[in-house]
Amino acid sequence: MKASNHFKNTIQAYLEQRAKEDELFVPVFAKENKNIDDCITYILNTVQKSGCNGFADEEIYSMALHYYDEDEIEIGKSINGHVVVNHVVQLTDEEKEEARQKAIQKLQDEAYNKMKQPVKKTNKVQINPQPSLFDF
Repeated sequence: MKASNHFKNTIQAYLEQRAKEDELFVPVFAKENKNIDDCITYILNTVQKSGCNGFADEEIYSMALHYYDEDEIEIGKSINGHVVVNHVVQLTDEEKEEARQKAIQKLQDEAYNKMKQPVKKTNKVQINPQPSLFDF
């Protein structure tokens, strides 16, 4: 399976950050017989074998670390499927304020447009009017 670039980049970034923080991981990460594509294939096969549909980030990262730790590991065959990566959007205070102002303006515009619409008068029709003694 060809994983999404975002998934692959997320795993790669984690491993690189781990190598920066943990000097014991540097030689493990630099092994010549290891690469990110095989790591992704190993993760996807491990996930498929588990039968679960969702994993915490830490679980996926630990699979990546396990792939790099083990010299003799079966990565499995490429599989077809989709990988969903949760995105966390971090907005600055200015972006939050801008979004807030846009939302307020949108609500005001909608309320104004609603007020501008003409009021529809409905004629009430009596289905069975009661006869009147005073109707001529």
